[in-house]
Amino acid sequence: MMKNTQEIGSLLLRLILGFTFFMHGLDKFQGGVENVAAGFPAMGLPSFLAYIVATIELVGGIALILGFGTRIFAGLMACIMLGAILFVKLDSGFLGGFEFDVALLIIAIQLLLNGSSLLALDSKLPQIKLFSTQTIPDDTRKGIN
Repeated sequence: MMKNTQEIGSLLLRLILGFTFFMHGLDKFQGGVENVAAGFPAMGLPSFLAYIVATIELVGGIALILGFGTRIFAGLMACIMLGAILFVKLDSGFLGGFEFDVALLIIAIQLLLNGSSLLALDSKLPQIKLFSTQTIPDDTRKGIN
């Protein structure tokens, strides 16, 4: 039962994070990404980052809703939120605007660390292992030292 409730919780977090980022990315494109890009230099950031951020928000939001590349997109969104806090909202203080960003950052980190397999495309695709979990037998390790 505990596993099921954890998966339901992760699903809800994945859906709300995906929807939130999708809407923010869509807003940037509908309002003109060039307008967003024009404000980046005032924050000490290059203008081209606005296009990258907007694309990650839009595409990553859809991917999270579908449960595709959950950990990868959650990691990218965590980076975006960290950047938003440090470069845009930090001076305003916690209650001055970055409390919501901290909440989104923590949700993204949770999904990065734990994933979300319930109703996710990730669970239907073959798993790619980046690191082997196979152990090396002791007798073959002797020459490694």
